[in-house]
Amino acid sequence: MIKKTINNVPILGFAAYSGTGKTTLLEALLPLLTESGLRVGVLKHAHHNFDVDKPGKDSYRLRKAGASQMLIASRYRHALMTETPEAEAEFEHLLARFDHQGLDLILVEGCKNIAFPKIELNRQQVGKPWLYVNDNNIIAIACDSQPETSLPTVDINDLSAIKALVINYLDADSKASAANCCDTLSPALLSVTQGQQKILDAIPLLKQSESVELEQALGRVLATDIASPINVPAYTNSAMDGYAIRGDDIGSSDFKVVGSVMAGYGFEGELQAGQAIQIMTGAPMPSGGDTVVMREQAVTSADRVSFGEAVIKQGQNVRQAGEDLAQGKPVFTAGTAIKSAELGMIASLGIDQVSVIKQLKVAVFSTGDEVQAPGSPLKANSIYDSNRYTIKSMLTQLGCNILDLGILADDESEMEQAIVTASEQADMIITSGGVSVGDADFIKNVLEKRGNVDFWRINMRPGRPLAFGHIDQVPFFGLPGNPVAVMVSFINFVEPAIKKMQGVREFTPLKVTAIASESLRSRQGRTEFSRGIYDFDPQSGQLSVKTTGKQGSGILRSMSEANCLIEIAPHVDMVKVGESVTIIPLQGRI
Repeated sequence: MIKKTINNVPILGFAAYSGTGKTTLLEALLPLLTESGLRVGVLKHAHHNFDVDKPGKDSYRLRKAGASQMLIASRYRHALMTETPEAEAEFEHLLARFDHQGLDLILVEGCKNIAFPKIELNRQQVGKPWLYVNDNNIIAIACDSQPETSLPTVDINDLSAIKALVINYLDADSKASAANCCDTLSPALLSVTQGQQKILDAIPLLKQSESVELEQALGRVLATDIASPINVPAYTNSAMDGYAIRGDDIGSSDFKVVGSVMAGYGFEGELQAGQAIQIMTGAPMPSGGDTVVMREQAVTSADRVSFGEAVIKQGQNVRQAGEDLAQGKPVFTAGTAIKSAELGMIASLGIDQVSVIKQLKVAVFSTGDEVQAPGSPLKANSIYDSNRYTIKSMLTQLGCNILDLGILADDESEMEQAIVTASEQADMIITSGGVSVGDADFIKNVLEKRGNVDFWRINMRPGRPLAFGHIDQVPFFGLPGNPVAVMVSFINFVEPAIKKMQGVREFTPLKVTAIASESLRSRQGRTEFSRGIYDFDPQSGQLSVKTTGKQGSGILRSMSEANCLIEIAPHVDMVKVGESVTIIPLQGRI
């Protein structure tokens, strides 16, 4: 029997359908466990809204007044109530809230769709199907019938027997327990996060830079900091259309209009007592003037202007020189990706050239005798090469310079020559195909001979076969052959690596939370990436998401229809309608 623990505290669930009597059974079981000297914590998952507080109590009133977290304490107990209107708290996060030093066991009521050891409760009169048939995390059964299973089974009304199941679980092999602590990942595999970190730890930062014209800088990454060579605004100016006056004259009944100034022009001379200047937005303030009254508040007659009952404050509606950005102050730091807004900001400072990280050069090729270039009749037993075009387009969107080596046949000497050439000419090498367990060993042999490569099986679907290493210090990625797996692997592993090499500070994929509008199934123990379509729900103010349909690794059309990847964590086997799930938006990536 394998335990799951968090901070060395074993976790055991009681799973059953509503109406089976989980709470009643636990209420009777807990005294037996505590009499045995066990310190027990309980996590109960409710599918409906609930409130442990009482209306009218101080804590209730303070929560309703806006406290997102409310901690109430007395001599005998304390309780923390946390509002989670945006998304339900994740299972692992809830488990982490316990004081583990004061516990020997955490029992979980509910959460039957999450992967952790559970005892199934079943009563015939409830009329619900067995859970153990589809859940290999069920370690024992308490029921009032005879299920066809080799799992330990006891009478659901025999509390002593159920207590014995719990004690046996606690006595399970501690080494097996440690292997399954919190992280459900098998030791033979790397999790997605572990794989990303190992790659990023091994990826060097490109140190070479070049100076480019501003027109060529879009999509590039700054190699050096940029400080403002000027004040922004460059001069004190009016923030709106109106009349410029002296602050000392506030309170005067009317003013003589002695001129008008437009943006791009100035007023000669100095504003005197009792005078006003008609001024437009962005026009420089006249000498002596320090206050602007809106045009809408002005009453004009010939060359006079008054402002009626308007409340005027000295200095209003005036933008001071350097107010937005003083000369010499930092604007952008090295590592900033230059997008449209950054490009416009740099241009507004009068800068026409910038120092950027050298453009990353990436060598790309596909492998396999069965792979054929588009543009010719498809041969028997062959497939058209889509992966190379997909990878090149994704590299283009990342601002890379591409060295296309075409399609390589399953010939070891040809592959070796191509890889050596790529390592001499490129900053990174990417291939697709040839790294799965069943593939020919040509690429593996070449890499072992010419480089330093580990072949990793990432605990994910699609995209499990992934090779990463170095050929003469040049990073190498061997992506899967399936088209969808190529894109999923690229987004999760290659894109962050490229951004790090380019010097981009934020190089991990953007992830947001959405509400499932359909049930999402996954195989427990691995990270599942489904192609999804998310929409914004104006009524709830939240994102909702559903899949594109069939999720086979070779269904390339599903990526064309998708606008996100749905990421389901290894400990979850099903996300129900209305539950939260993580998505990775695809806009700008594929």
